[in-house]
Amino acid sequence: MTERLPIFPLDAVLYPGLVFPLHVFEERYRRLVADLVALPEGRPQRFGVLAIKDGREVAPVTESDKPAGPLDGLGTSNGDPLEALYHIGCIADVASVTPHTDGRYELLVTGTTRFRLSAVDTSGPYLVGECEPLEEQTGSGAGVLAGGVERAFRAYQKRLAGARQASLAGEQELPDDPQVLSYLVAAAAVLEVPVKQKLLACPDTASRLSAELELLRRETSLINWLPSLPAVELTRQPFSPN
Repeated sequence: MTERLPIFPLDAVLYPGLVFPLHVFEERYRRLVADLVALPEGRPQRFGVLAIKDGREVAPVTESDKPAGPLDGLGTSNGDPLEALYHIGCIADVASVTPHTDGRYELLVTGTTRFRLSAVDTSGPYLVGECEPLEEQTGSGAGVLAGGVERAFRAYQKRLAGARQASLAGEQELPDDPQVLSYLVAAAAVLEVPVKQKLLACPDTASRLSAELELLRRETSLINWLPSLPAVELTRQPFSPN
């Protein structure tokens, strides 16, 4: 079964369990948030997050005062928004909404369920998608793989932080659940969006953990040869998938 959901394209990947802040300033997405806030009490306030494959999340500046349309900024030269977005995304549940007097919003959302996008409605101020929820599958050997990924992730963090192994030992607890661990590692690793998207789209937990094990070992090895690293500050504070 599919569900119609507002779509928020981002230059990032949202994972189940990930807490994600959003600063909403474009008119089209202000409308999206306003429509969610106006829902009857008890109705879930949620939307679909999809990573952008071709284009950018902010519409280009034009001389016109007309608000950006739902496709502005996306690479839709052939008129098909499905070509500009990855088709596997994550549903975001709104945890809090903080409005500003100028119409902007600060959102805090939590990723819940993966979905597959099958169609897009572009007739309104923002995209609305036909979204099919994807059931989580464990796969074969997830428990054994989780142990290897945990060890590889700790080694990766230590190398990325430039710290000795003894200095970080025991500082952070990682989840025992293989599925939760797989999404936590995917969110925390410093990887490009296409790579993070592939991890989100893995058919089951075991295949995601297997891919992460290979990535973590490769990235840890490469760190020794790089003169400088991006985002090393991410590993100098207690881990939180925010």
